[in-house]
Amino acid sequence: MYEHSSTHPADTTPPVHRAAPTRQKNSPFRRSVLRTFLPAVAAAGIGVAGFAGPAHGSEAGSAAAAGGHSATATKLSRDSSVTGSARTGSVKQAAAADFPTWGTRWTVHATADADSSAVGMINKTAPGQDRITADYQADTGHKVCEGSTCSTFMAHLTGPVSGFLSVVAVDIPQDRLPGVPVQAGGGQPQPGGSRQEMLHRAATWLTANNGAQVPYSQAKVWKDGYRQDCSGYASMALGLPTPGTNTVGLATNRHLTRPLSLGELKPGDLLIDAAGDNNTRHVVIFEKWNNDAHSSYTAYEQRGDHGTGHRTLTYGLPGDDAEFKPYRPVKFGD
Repeated sequence: MYEHSSTHPADTTPPVHRAAPTRQKNSPFRRSVLRTFLPAVAAAGIGVAGFAGPAHGSEAGSAAAAGGHSATATKLSRDSSVTGSARTGSVKQAAAADFPTWGTRWTVHATADADSSAVGMINKTAPGQDRITADYQADTGHKVCEGSTCSTFMAHLTGPVSGFLSVVAVDIPQDRLPGVPVQAGGGQPQPGGSRQEMLHRAATWLTANNGAQVPYSQAKVWKDGYRQDCSGYASMALGLPTPGTNTVGLATNRHLTRPLSLGELKPGDLLIDAAGDNNTRHVVIFEKWNNDAHSSYTAYEQRGDHGTGHRTLTYGLPGDDAEFKPYRPVKFGD
């Protein structure tokens, strides 16, 4: 058994119940003003702990600390004029790929679309309860607003929940995450990115199961939200939206890959057998040639009856399975 035949299996996205939005009173300071003003104050050495700004709602238990307003909104509104209740704190410089959040009950979505299904929530009970980590962000071209603060960017989270979160929820003065790669087209890979980063992500599944490899499954998803079959694994390594595309999509979608010759293979390229059905199709991630004769190579793969592996292969080479063809992820830009 190699791969699941569906791009989006019906049972891979856990349901999250959304509470009905509650109207909030306008804060005397809009977040967009604070984004401009507070960094300047901090740079001047003036304390900012006493300044308050809006939050994306607050739970009843924290209403008093947040200015007395309560809210149970779980979904970001588009071009909304609603502002949140007060928040306090100091301005922090975000570390690379790690950022503070603000407000409460921000929805994490399955795809880079604020209307896609929910897969989790940030700051469930208190403002700024969670910090998020992100490996890339997508310029969706679709504006999401909270009060007077808007952004078209959705961040692809790697923690504490795997999925997509509006950058409006992140406590930074910009409308996008600084220092985080941008992928346009709603999360489709674009030129740029590192082959070594891709191989590093592929290697994480070798020990992600409490020191062991991630087990194979066409029906299940791993903790990071990706299907546990070969194409789900390749999608994870490429940083595609969860739960991952299928093998046919990896081979035929020219926004994802392009064909190339065997002699052009570089680390991070793919060898794909897209023929047949989900019991015969397969994809592996090329790492390196094992010799100057190119008679074998080392690759990462997710295979049935084993799970994640890193081994010598000959798929697609002369005299072996000719159904395997080489492809290059377009995100590498070459």
